[in-house]
Amino acid sequence: MHKYLLTLLYLSVISAVSAFGYMQDEEIYINLYERVNPAIVTIDGVMKNGFSAGTGCIIDENGTIITGAHVVEKTKDIEVTTSDGKVYKAKVLTKSPHNKDLALIKIEPSVKLQTIKLGDSDDVKIGQKVLTIGNPFGFSGTLTQGIVSRIDYAKGRIQTDAAINPGCSGGPLINTSGEVIGINQAIYNPDNNISNIGIGFAIPINEAKRMLAINNQK
Repeated sequence: MHKYLLTLLYLSVISAVSAFGYMQDEEIYINLYERVNPAIVTIDGVMKNGFSAGTGCIIDENGTIITGAHVVEKTKDIEVTTSDGKVYKAKVLTKSPHNKDLALIKIEPSVKLQTIKLGDSDDVKIGQKVLTIGNPFGFSGTLTQGIVSRIDYAKGRIQTDAAINPGCSGGPLINTSGEVIGINQAIYNPDNNISNIGIGFAIPINEAKRMLAINNQK
C-alpha cells in the first residue's frame, strides 16, 4: 500500500514538469512573456531640462500605444522602441486628467504590430498572481511577478508587490492569462529610489477603456 502511494506521488511530481524540464508555473510565465512582450514598447522623451523614460502597451496594430501621462508630459520629442529594436517617432493623441495619469500616443509603423489584450479590472482579486513587463532603469523587456496586494477603491489604484521601478511607468500589470488589468503608475518611495520595498500602484485598465471610448468618439 505504501509503495503504491509513493509511486502515485512520484508520478504526480513528474507530471508537473514539462518535457523541457520546466515546472508548470514556469511554463505559464515563459509562454506569457513570449506572447506578450512583442506588444510592449520602451518610451523615451526629451524634456526641457532632461529626459523621461517609461513603458507602453501597443493596443492597435496600426501603432496606438497606451502609457502613463507623466511619461510624455512636457516632452518635446518622443521616441518609441519596439521589442525588435525598431525606433519610431511618436505623437500624443490624448491625455486623461492628471489624477488618472493615462495617455495615448501614436507611431506610424510600416507593418502591422502585435497588440496586447485588455482585461477587466473589475474582476481583479486580492491575492491573484500578476506580472509586469517594463523598462526599469533602461533594462527593456524586464519581467517581474507578484500578487495583487491591495485594491484602493477610493483612489482607484491596484497595489502590487511585483517589482516596479523607474522606467516601468506606463507598462502593463498583467494577469496569468496575458491580459492587461492595470497600467503601472508609481511605487511607494520613502527612500528616494534607494530600494524597491514591494509597494507599487497601477491604474485599473477599465479607466483606460473609458479614455479609449471617449477618444474613439472624437
